[in-house]
Amino acid sequence: MNIVVFAPHPDDEVLGVGGTIAKRTAEGHDVYVVIVTKGYPPKFDEELVNAGRCEAKRAHKYLGVKETIFLDFPALELDKVDRATLNNAISKVIQEYSPTEVYIPHIGDMHIDHREVAEAVMVAARPFENSPVEKIYSYETMSETGWHIPGGTNDFSPNTFVNLGENNLAHKIYALSLYVSQLKDYPNARSIEAIDALARYRGSLVSCRAAEAFFLIRQVERGF
Repeated sequence: MNIVVFAPHPDDEVLGVGGTIAKRTAEGHDVYVVIVTKGYPPKFDEELVNAGRCEAKRAHKYLGVKETIFLDFPALELDKVDRATLNNAISKVIQEYSPTEVYIPHIGDMHIDHREVAEAVMVAARPFENSPVEKIYSYETMSETGWHIPGGTNDFSPNTFVNLGENNLAHKIYALSLYVSQLKDYPNARSIEAIDALARYRGSLVSCRAAEAFFLIRQVERGF
């Protein structure tokens, strides 16, 4: 099975799906990660941007990701990108890698880039007869998912839980530790301690040691 994880920025994919990526690659599935944006001067320091991309490659290699795809759209400016251009780029990824499962950011995240990516993937993954996509999940990203104005579509209400166990949680935590340029000290939401606590909490909701939570947006069973 081919799986594609769409991340607006480097580290979103590990924050939201890192443990599941580790679990799926260990099961023999092919996982691809798409980093949609890139930071450009003067808004972003070029050295820091390059460091983040190198960290992404190391984290993905550790998790067993088959390929990392960088689309290089401007970070913090996805809402200014021509919608058709973004949709077409995402569509080409889905056409090339034919994923059965797709993971996208939560539509209610605070960051505009997250919302733009979610909407673009939903356009590209429309359930046409020849679409390879059978399942679309949204994932939670610490800080971006929890810091927006609550209510309506902003709330993240998971209905799917992936049991990570101690082993896959450890893989997720180690992959996050490779993002040296992105991690913060506790009690920041993007700290190792906070990520571990979230996994423990999500696990407790379904009586397991640790879990990642997702919202199943659509499931299509093909065939007769």
